[in-house]
Amino acid sequence: MKKLLLICLVTISLLQAKDSVEFKFAEQDFKRKNPTSQNYILSYNNILKDVRSSVVSISTQRTIKSGGAYGNPFLRRQNMMPQAAMGSGVIITKDGYIVTNNHVVAGADVIKVIISKDKKEYTAKLIGTDAKSDIAIIKIDAKELNAVTFYNSDKVRIGDIVFALGNPFGVGETITQGIVSATGRSSVGIVEYEDFIQTDASINPGNSGGALINSAGHLIGINSAIISKTGNNVGIGLAISSNMVTSIATQLINKGKYTRAYLGVGISDVSEDMKSFYNNKLGALVISIEDNTPAAKAGLKRGDLIISVNGKDIQSGSELKNIIGSYPPSQVVNIKFLRNKEIDIVNVKLGSLEKQASSGGLTYKGVTVISMSSQLQKLLKINANIDGGVLIKEVKEGSQAQKIGLMRDDIIVQIENNEIKTIDDFKSATSSNERKRIYIFRRGSIFAIVL
Repeated sequence: MKKLLLICLVTISLLQAKDSVEFKFAEQDFKRKNPTSQNYILSYNNILKDVRSSVVSISTQRTIKSGGAYGNPFLRRQNMMPQAAMGSGVIITKDGYIVTNNHVVAGADVIKVIISKDKKEYTAKLIGTDAKSDIAIIKIDAKELNAVTFYNSDKVRIGDIVFALGNPFGVGETITQGIVSATGRSSVGIVEYEDFIQTDASINPGNSGGALINSAGHLIGINSAIISKTGNNVGIGLAISSNMVTSIATQLINKGKYTRAYLGVGISDVSEDMKSFYNNKLGALVISIEDNTPAAKAGLKRGDLIISVNGKDIQSGSELKNIIGSYPPSQVVNIKFLRNKEIDIVNVKLGSLEKQASSGGLTYKGVTVISMSSQLQKLLKINANIDGGVLIKEVKEGSQAQKIGLMRDDIIVQIENNEIKTIDDFKSATSSNERKRIYIFRRGSIFAIVL
């Protein structure tokens, strides 16, 4: 008993000897404000009332092959079966232009549109698509429609209250509420060009192409995808930012296609151990410069850290890719960069990604590849132990290669059992059109696909 008492006393003395811990407490006792009472009801009805008629339901029909009976034309026609799909869209002009997701209308033979409250069914015409951002424009023959009001997505803040409007599961007009969970989401791997607003407002199948609006009733994004292991909503919804939508929609309406600008650099993010070399700044690190490109002509060099374009801060390689891709070819942009810890500024006249992709290279099943620069080969050898490979310069829109997920800047390192080190290796390995296993290096990882 005495031993136990002694131990307890020692323990108490040790506790008393420790420094006291200080916690930060609120300095005032906040009063609660109860928004609901018997006198009034808290509601967003006045905000949603107007924008509801800007969101439409979209139904499509595609013809798919059910297989078999290839010898008889009559039987072939019998084996072509219609497939229906549902989605949503947003009216962006009074005379009937509507924005939606590319995946909602891709391959559709017939596109039908129903406007909320109107209930009249319109047949829509496909104006243009951009699969790289998952944006499409369709048009209906109608006048004096209620076009949505856009909001500058650069001003959206985490915690803003938002509403997702659309036609989930084909049940009809549905509105869900949440907050902005994150902005500028990229490198998700859904499409090639990504600038997503993340929200916990419920987005479900059929919401694709619908509106994400703020509490003022203005459009901040187009609902596009969810991240989920089950396919059901788990509170991680993604909407294409309104600024990306307006940039792409303008070209699709005016020209029927979207052509991106081109800088001509290979880029990566700044690793933790490299930050000290760049004054602890974030940005897009230039790891290679392609010959005879806008970047080369402007004097950019490997090792430069691009920190802003036209005054907009760049935090990562994907941000630079998105902002350059948002400009039309021949646009002159002001690029600020760090070189040897000194800030420099240069004006660059951007080129055309479409023209760059069509010049040179070798094409196979919608994939155009080129030889890698010696600088990039050295970097891959040092950082990823990869000896050679060919660089995917472009993936044709609508091709099987695009559908299975191949992307520009992927590096093909092996086809079946053949290592690919040169263009000649690639040409030899793709001499037949049979299905092949192709091994791709992307963002530090190697994975296989079948093409």
